[in-house]
Amino acid sequence: MSINQTVASKAALENEMRTPAQETTVETQREGIAVEEGKTVGTPYSDNPKFKLRNVEVFYGENRAIKNISLDIARNEVISFIGPSGCGKSTFLRCLNRMNDSIGICQVKGELLLDGENIYSAKNDVVELRARVGMVFQKPNPFPKSIYDNVAYGPRIHGLANRKADLDEIVENSLRKAGLWNEAKDRLHDMATGMSGGQQQRLCIARAIAVSPEVILMDEPCSALDPIATAKVEELIAEMSESYTIVIVTHSMQQAARVSNRTAYFHLGHLVEVNETTKVFTSPEHELTESYITGRFG
Repeated sequence: MSINQTVASKAALENEMRTPAQETTVETQREGIAVEEGKTVGTPYSDNPKFKLRNVEVFYGENRAIKNISLDIARNEVISFIGPSGCGKSTFLRCLNRMNDSIGICQVKGELLLDGENIYSAKNDVVELRARVGMVFQKPNPFPKSIYDNVAYGPRIHGLANRKADLDEIVENSLRKAGLWNEAKDRLHDMATGMSGGQQQRLCIARAIAVSPEVILMDEPCSALDPIATAKVEELIAEMSESYTIVIVTHSMQQAARVSNRTAYFHLGHLVEVNETTKVFTSPEHELTESYITGRFG
C-alpha cells in the first residue's frame, strides 16, 4: 500500500472512531427507536451478487464498530452508503479490499466473498485483490509523479504492459474513461500535483481503472470538490457503472439520490435499511432512515 493510501485510511479511521460510546447511547435514547442487531429491512440481498457479505463484524481493539451486517452488492450496480459520522460506513467499505489490514488493532470477522471466494483467505493475494477492487479516497492523492506515470504506475507493477505502445494505450484509455484525456493529453509529463482538485480526483479514478478492476470503492469522492467538479465526477460514475460495480460512501444524500441504484443506511454500526434509492428517499421502511433523511439527526 502507498504512503498516501495509508494516511488516507488512518484519517478515515480517526473520523470513524471520534464519537464516544456514551454519546451514541444518548443518541439512541433520544430517538427512542430500537435497532435489532443483524436485521436489515428492505432488499439487502441480490440474485446476482458480486460481493456476498454475511455476519460481518469489525473490531478496533475491544470496540465493535460493525455489528453483524449481511449484504449483497450486485454486479454493475452503484450502491451508496449513507449515515451519520461515525456510523461505520467507511469502516465497512474498507473491508471490501482489506484496507483495514493496515490498522494493527483492527479485526474483521464474518464471511466476505467476492465472486464466491473468501477475500480474507490466507491464500488470497492482497495485492491482486486491490487490483480487482480499486479505491478512490476522500481527498485526491496523486503520486508526486507526472500525469502519465500516475496512470501507468499500476499497469507497470502488475506487468500488464510489455511494450511502451501498450502502456501508452492503457494510459490514454484510462484517461478517456475518466473524462480527462482532452484536458491532459498535452501535459502528460507535467506533475500531477499541478492539476486542479477536480482533475486530480479524476486522475485518481483513471489510476484506479488502469489495472482493469471489477469493483471501484469511493470514500466520499466529492467532499473536497466544488459543485462543478462534483458534477463531472458524478457523470463519470454514471458512465462507469456500465463496466464496474461501484460502492460509494457519501454524506450528501442528494449525491446518493443522483448516482445510486440502491442506498444503504448505517446507524451506530448497524445496517438498518437497504432499498432502491428512490424508495429510501421517498418512502423509507425504517423510522431511523426517515429521521436521518428528514434531518431530525445526522
